[in-house]
Amino acid sequence: MIDYAATAWVLMSSAMVLLMTPGVALFYGGMVRRKNFLSTMMMSFAAMGIVGLLWIIYGYSLSFGPDRAGIIGGFEFALLAGVDQQPSGTYATSIPHLAFMVFQGMFAIITVALITGAVVERIKFSALLVFSVLWLTFVYCPVAHWVWGDGGWLAKLGALDFAGGTVVHVAAGFSALALAVSLGPRRGFQEGEPMEPGNVPMVALGAGILWFGWFGFNAGSALGPNGVAASAFVATNISAATAAFVWMLLGWLYRRPTLLGVATGAVAGLVAITPAAGFVTPIMAVPIGAVAAAVCYYCMLFRMKRGIDESLDVWAVHGMGGAWGALATGIFASAAVNSAGADGMLYGNPGQIILQFAGVGAVGLFAFGAAWVLGKLVDLTMGLRVSPTEETVGLDISQHGERAYGGPLR
Repeated sequence: MIDYAATAWVLMSSAMVLLMTPGVALFYGGMVRRKNFLSTMMMSFAAMGIVGLLWIIYGYSLSFGPDRAGIIGGFEFALLAGVDQQPSGTYATSIPHLAFMVFQGMFAIITVALITGAVVERIKFSALLVFSVLWLTFVYCPVAHWVWGDGGWLAKLGALDFAGGTVVHVAAGFSALALAVSLGPRRGFQEGEPMEPGNVPMVALGAGILWFGWFGFNAGSALGPNGVAASAFVATNISAATAAFVWMLLGWLYRRPTLLGVATGAVAGLVAITPAAGFVTPIMAVPIGAVAAAVCYYCMLFRMKRGIDESLDVWAVHGMGGAWGALATGIFASAAVNSAGADGMLYGNPGQIILQFAGVGAVGLFAFGAAWVLGKLVDLTMGLRVSPTEETVGLDISQHGERAYGGPLR
């Protein structure tokens, strides 16, 4: 029987999660040089189109269709066959199957968009589109099935991921690192050429949209306006606030507190609470957010010292932030918060953190390896990079024939 309040909640949350992808576009767009602003935004908007279409053709079916050996779903739901106004017999049994399908589709869209931050300012748009199709098919769909699909091997193992810490953030972050390594650094990166953000106010606006949309991301994953949703909502806000504050202090310690830093810290806190939001008491979001800021901040410094041009720190913030959040779930989870979860180490079940390690390790290694292979495949067949001249001119003009700003560009 359909619960109309739950249906309204999931549909509203779906719209909020979709809004997060334009938020990513602004967040990333503001961090690149002015000559690459529109091309960076275009990557996120292209994900909305191509992933939104592929999701209903076969993506949802491979992710949530009837299980095949715990690895992948079948094609029974391809082209939305059997996905209609009636509840699913397996997933979200109190809302229309269509509502559950579209909610999950928004997660797939933003995950692909997140990866683009690693390769801005130098990747061919056509190559990015081909990589995105391959990555959705061969990485996202299997991982989503492992963790959330009925019969998925990590789900059966008992690894917890409330709203996408491993499925979205670990998968995207480690894939981003692999693709950035395959692509190589931007021209001038290793020579110390200035690559300061072109529009920090846009970064802050994007972060604000992300913070707002994340309530749909996390609280919406309760699939109804219930106590778990309220707990996840509050925990999400606490973690973001804590991480933003701690990142500001770290910035002050090393140099100065910056708006870019606070915005990045807030996103790190949002990432880290994602797998735990519906499994932990809200107050536990304080240590989760605080540690997330430190982990992501020092991973970013490590990446810079290693000379790796993973442009907008998708690995440091999403990959490592998501990994910490998944492990933190194994520490702080409480079955009293959500009976569908489990107790963590703090509540007498140290074995849960081992399961979380297994989930993070499996997804991280698979995503990195698969993304590296897919990136090399695209590079060998059509080339990943724009030409040196196109990179110097900027991708706005060379790839799309338009520009965001008048006057001289840097």
